[in-house]
Amino acid sequence: MSIARQPSGPEDRPAPPEPAAPLAEPSGAPVLLLHGLMGHAGHWAPAAGLLTGGHRTIALDQRGHGASEKPPGGPFTREAYVADAATVVERLGLGPVTLVGHSMGALTAWQLAAERPDLVRALVICDMRASALGAASQRAWQDWFRGWPAPFPNLDAVHRWFGADDPWVETPNPARGAFFAEVMTEREDGWHPVFDPGQMLTSRETWVHDAHWDSLAQVRCPTLVVRGLDGELGRAEAQEMVRVLPHGAYAEIPDAGHLLHYTHPEAWAEAVGPFLTGVLTP
Repeated sequence: MSIARQPSGPEDRPAPPEPAAPLAEPSGAPVLLLHGLMGHAGHWAPAAGLLTGGHRTIALDQRGHGASEKPPGGPFTREAYVADAATVVERLGLGPVTLVGHSMGALTAWQLAAERPDLVRALVICDMRASALGAASQRAWQDWFRGWPAPFPNLDAVHRWFGADDPWVETPNPARGAFFAEVMTEREDGWHPVFDPGQMLTSRETWVHDAHWDSLAQVRCPTLVVRGLDGELGRAEAQEMVRVLPHGAYAEIPDAGHLLHYTHPEAWAEAVGPFLTGVLTP
């Protein structure tokens, strides 16, 4: 597992992470950034670099993602992802830490906050639903992965496919192409994702079939729910999440979609920065 500053358990789990380079020089209260499915730690760099207040930002390549290990047998369960995050907090001495998660990483963050309140000081949830998506969603993702024209001949083809040619793209979206280009690696026959699509489906399956309102209600720390106006988390559900949270707050970013922190880093920092400053100022 790889950390940008930046678990141990049963023998069938990957080896613990080794510290690497920080996204920002450590000088203040720690903030652990957890990317979403198919993402990597570096996707946080533009947004994290805009935060003011001297936060010590640390980003984690979660299991199966980025430079972290991708064991064929996993596990890629919710429990494994949460345990990894807890191990990073404990081994780097970050607790109590502020967790900032996007999509799948946000679910990991709030489940850790619910299970280990001693480790978490505050929480930011970025565009992640608490309701179940259902089996049809999982089948659609499986078909989507099968439709990728991989290996890609070059990075231009990656940009073009994910930014325009992908049937899931309604209008040209260069930022989406750039997002996926960051998680590709070159092999002899062309460019492949650094992750295994099958492992991504397994990771997703562990949360797509179940709702997570119960664990959300168990989060006791200050929590900010942030959504892109055109993202996957609807306003009604986001506001219900805030209502369920004992100490919830709400923010939305106009013109942003699901990848809000990546495509709109300035607006994201403006929405998240005041919350972090408020909860991290002694």
